[in-house]
This record gives sequence, C-alpha cells and structure tokens, in this order.
Amino acid sequence: MAQNESSLTREELAAKLNEDLAREYQAIIAYVVYSQVLKGAEYMSIADQLQVHAGEELKHALIIARQIDYLGAMPTATPKPVKLTEDAKEMLRADLENESDTIRNYRDRVRQCEELGEFAMAEHIREILKDEQDHLIDLATALGEDVPDLTK
Repeated sequence: MAQNESSLTREELAAKLNEDLAREYQAIIAYVVYSQVLKGAEYMSIADQLQVHAGEELKHALIIARQIDYLGAMPTATPKPVKLTEDAKEMLRADLENESDTIRNYRDRVRQCEELGEFAMAEHIREILKDEQDHLIDLATALGEDVPDLTK
C-alpha cells in the first residue's frame, strides 16, 4: 500500500479527534445527569461509579483537546446529544452504547496516529482506552450483562 493511500492527513485526524472530543463532552454531561437521577437501591453503586466516570471523562476531554491544538486545529465546544430518559436501564444502555462507540473510535484513532508517526498521541489515546474499557465493564455489570465483544 502506498504511504498516502490509507493515511489520514493531520487535518483529518484533528477533525476525527474533534468528533471524539464531542463524544467526551456527551459522556461528561450524561454521567453528571445520570449519576444524580438514577433511583433505586440497585442503582446506588453504579450512580457513584458514574460520578467517578464523569471526572475521568473530563480528563479525557482535556487530553484530546490538547492533541487537537497540537495538530493546529481548534477544539470543538459542542457535545454530541445526550439521551435523557427517566428509565434507569435506558440510561445505562445509552451509556453502554456510547462507550462501545468510543472504544471503537479510539482503537481506530490509535492506528491512525501511528500511521502518521504520532506515537506519543497514540499512547495518550491508549491510556484513555483503558478507562473507557473499565467504564464499559462497569455499565455491563450494572445491567447484568456480559461485556460486549467490540472486536467484531
């Protein structure tokens, strides 16, 4: 494969990272809201976990914004939409689906960073992936489900 056939440009990578940043904002908002409105004894443990997740997602947003700036682009200020519902299972399901999407995207981003020779950036994203995978496990456990297989 020729060097430029599948590689993104730095500008395209910055645009994709901005999509990731919007997803991080979405997660922050969802975790803040959901952690406060989940009701019922069976959800108190995950509600506490969601508060922790919100803080971790903020750290991720700061890391991603820094990488976007490093690439010479302006970080977005707009989150992806947050699903609001009164149903606890629907909240957790929305979070599980969003975390699954985030993990898939960050796996792609690691490969894209490495294709561009941005190995340090890839390492930052790998660190974020560790947290996102833990979030996925927490959410699947709260829903009483197996962790989704994201390799398919």
